[in-house]
Amino acid sequence: MLIGLGLVLFAVLIGLGTWQVQRLHWKEDLLATIDKRTHSAPLPLADVEREFAASHDVDYTPVTVTGTFLHQGERHFFSTWQGDSGFNVYTPLQLEDGRFVLVNRGFVPYDLKYPAKRPKGEVAGKVTVTGLARNPLPGKPSMMLPDNDAAKNIFYWKDRDVMAATAGLPAGFVLVPFFIDADKTPNPGGQSVPGDGILQVVVRQVDDGDTTDRQAAGVRRLVGIDEERHQYKAGRQTG
Repeated sequence: MLIGLGLVLFAVLIGLGTWQVQRLHWKEDLLATIDKRTHSAPLPLADVEREFAASHDVDYTPVTVTGTFLHQGERHFFSTWQGDSGFNVYTPLQLEDGRFVLVNRGFVPYDLKYPAKRPKGEVAGKVTVTGLARNPLPGKPSMMLPDNDAAKNIFYWKDRDVMAATAGLPAGFVLVPFFIDADKTPNPGGQSVPGDGILQVVVRQVDDGDTTDRQAAGVRRLVGIDEERHQYKAGRQTG
């Protein structure tokens, strides 16, 4: 019996070791792909769209687009930056051909969620944005994540279709099939932090071997903490 148990444990350890080696190779390949793509020259949107149509994978591909922001359609993705909780601001950009793409313009702290509190960031007129194309998610990445609350404009996972559908875009709008994370170019007013913050987080998660469920659990804890903190502040202001 002990011999049989030992053989089972040995087989489990061999399987675990094989899985760890395979995961290591996967991480190395992914990080190499990210590094190669992020250090390449920005492409016109049409080129990136052709690649997406062919492979459905343009993650971290540099791209340049020109259009006009529709700031009233901001969508807010719950996030953290350097220990602070807040939101990444996704703003619809109307392209010159009339289509739209959701652009992640960067992080704002919880207290600056509403555009009225950061009016200098509401850039008017035609702009050119360079950033990284990001693949849309096929679905909710973990059941442990809270459900998106479109009514409150709080998204815990990036549901591209719902984000666009609730952004007040004109009927019959056409959406570019991926997101764009804006580059490090400072936003007017300095109230949102653009750049590679999300990229840094992704690389660190891959390197540390974090799982989606662990990240989701962390989000749930942060959501609870933030709700309690802001309820407390609201109570002090009205009390």
